[in-house]
Amino acid sequence: MCRSIKTLRPPFTEGVTEEDVRAAALQYVRKISGFRAPAAHNAEAFDRAVEEITRASAVLLESLEVRGARG
Repeated sequence: MCRSIKTLRPPFTEGVTEEDVRAAALQYVRKISGFRAPAAHNAEAFDRAVEEITRASAVLLESLEVRGARG
């Protein structure tokens, strides 16, 4: 729970997978909720937040323009 969420955009990280993005989203939700694993009555909200943040993060990463990047 204490580790940092790593940067997922070039040039810091190459070849980011959907699982990398989901892992970062899960870490974020864990951090802000204070739960490593939610109780059964909170599981749906927790899982929904992870999925929504995963999608939003993927859109963000796809939309970023990295100046000076070779490609």
